[in-house]
Amino acid sequence: MIQSPCIAKCGLNDDDMCMGCYRNLDEIVAWSRADDVFKTNVWQLIPQRKHALGYGENKHIISRKKWLIVSDKIDQNLNQHVKETK
Repeated sequence: MIQSPCIAKCGLNDDDMCMGCYRNLDEIVAWSRADDVFKTNVWQLIPQRKHALGYGENKHIISRKKWLIVSDKIDQNLNQHVKETK
């Protein structure tokens, strides 16, 4: 099992990139169901993303509106998984 890069300092920038773990919103939502190839690819992208974004600390605070969008996408993903496993 490949560990998530999440460091619990979530904050999405305007491009929906988390400035804590440097994953985009779609990668975050897909992580729990993703295979090891997907996860390895994401991990390989993180150093270049950090460099491109200037290794910035998370200065973005996720807004309630954006969190609701993320939460809804996660719920949809989980509901789809439940349907597929029945």
